[in-house]
Amino acid sequence: MAEKQLKVTYIKSKIGYNKNQGKIIEALGFTKLNQTKIFPDNASIRGSLYHVRHLVSVEEI
Repeated sequence: MAEKQLKVTYIKSKIGYNKNQGKIIEALGFTKLNQTKIFPDNASIRGSLYHVRHLVSVEEI
């Protein structure tokens, strides 16, 4: 069985939000708006995405 993955798109700027949230966006590897990345579906990624859920869009694939 294939491992589940998450398709994450950075949709809203981190400017004006808590600096820790900006650091999470950078740690996930996002540098520009509307970038899309694929991540494995695990607890650490889900935890990071939970903190920036208002800045990103997440789809399960």
